[in-house]
Amino acid sequence: MPADWTDNLPPAVISYLGANRLDEVECVIADLPGIARGKAVPATKFARQSEFFLPNSIYFQTITGGWGEAAGEGGFTEPDMVLKPDMSTATVAPWTGDWTLQVIHDAFQQDGAPVPFAPRNVLKRVVELYRKEGWEPVVAPEMEFFLVARNINPAEAIAPMMGRSGRPAAARQAYSMSAVDEFGPVIDDIYDFAEAQGFEIDGITQEGGAGQLEINLRHGNPVKLADEIFYFKRLIREAALRHDCFATFMAKPIEGEPGSAMHIHHSIVDRETGRNIFSGPRGAETDQFMHFIAGLQTHLPSVIALLAPYVNSYRRYVKDHAAPINLEWGRDNRTTGLRVPVSEPIARRVENRLAGMDCNPYLGIAASLACGYLGLKAGQKPSKEFKGDAYDGETEIPRGLHSALDLFDNAKDLHEILHPDFARVYSIVKAAEYEEFLQVISPWEREHLLLNV
Repeated sequence: MPADWTDNLPPAVISYLGANRLDEVECVIADLPGIARGKAVPATKFARQSEFFLPNSIYFQTITGGWGEAAGEGGFTEPDMVLKPDMSTATVAPWTGDWTLQVIHDAFQQDGAPVPFAPRNVLKRVVELYRKEGWEPVVAPEMEFFLVARNINPAEAIAPMMGRSGRPAAARQAYSMSAVDEFGPVIDDIYDFAEAQGFEIDGITQEGGAGQLEINLRHGNPVKLADEIFYFKRLIREAALRHDCFATFMAKPIEGEPGSAMHIHHSIVDRETGRNIFSGPRGAETDQFMHFIAGLQTHLPSVIALLAPYVNSYRRYVKDHAAPINLEWGRDNRTTGLRVPVSEPIARRVENRLAGMDCNPYLGIAASLACGYLGLKAGQKPSKEFKGDAYDGETEIPRGLHSALDLFDNAKDLHEILHPDFARVYSIVKAAEYEEFLQVISPWEREHLLLNV
């Protein structure tokens, strides 16, 4: 690092630190589930280094801490990756007791090539494909999550948190301001942490579940927005812990309640003219707009394993429970998997409503953009616009992780976009997780099978 490296930190960091001496730097990367991995080092040591090292086996780890046999022909030797800081991602950790900085790092092999199965590199690869065509992809994610009572015994069902009124959070209060007020102290900390970190929240609303909230983020660069979601998940968890509750991003944490999605809004800008390619000179929808929708319709089933990465994820795709069950598209229709929101022509966009909040944000956004890219390149045409209640249509989404992985394994065109080695590693790790899950006996099995079969 140059001697004056702290002078070039983002404005939000400089404003937060003020005259205080920086104590520690957390050097972090996102693994396949999206968990922050890395090292915490004294600020003085960070100033003397331009890179650090971690074993590539980080990307072979399952959500339970197990391992997928994904090392390849060389065997499980755990060679070091070279991790280099992206200082544009530097942000503070305002919940810590000292003055701490977080910095996202990019992962490289020792020969200088990007590690192909690092999620941030996967998203960068997809964005670069768009740029080679003269396009700039723009996304706006929505984050849904639950605030729940502390759950320290996995055998117990998850329950809504206790609100400010002293009553458990109630369901079916979508958009209620009083319901939002129930979580006021947690939301206040979320806003304060976000401001300290330099993140702009477009709005917070109460969703339909008990203790379920949604945060909308401003549209922008896909990598930057994925970085923010990666940071936001930790930020929100820390805010909840301050108030004796948990924040969960599980797709379906509470039985009978709707699940949590990460809806992704997409538009594409021409890099030369700056215009939205989904709208023509007179504001009409373009052929490219339709091609993008067609790409999502055609290819999304093959990447559901990335958008819905766990066995719990598929509990969200239930008819009439606020999540789509098929890939119909419609204008201002929240029952379809693909929605075209009401907007001016300059802001015309497509909303992918399939992704769960449990997905890795880098991989979820990369997968969705990859599908649209294939549609644009192939000049595909979508089905006829769906009018009415799409829950009356046929189910077009895999009903479980095993079948979703089968579709992903056979999607060789998508493997080339995301990177074949990423596809190989991801499939192996997810299959290992599924095998781990099959070793667990559920309460339903004990209740209905123990004495009846």
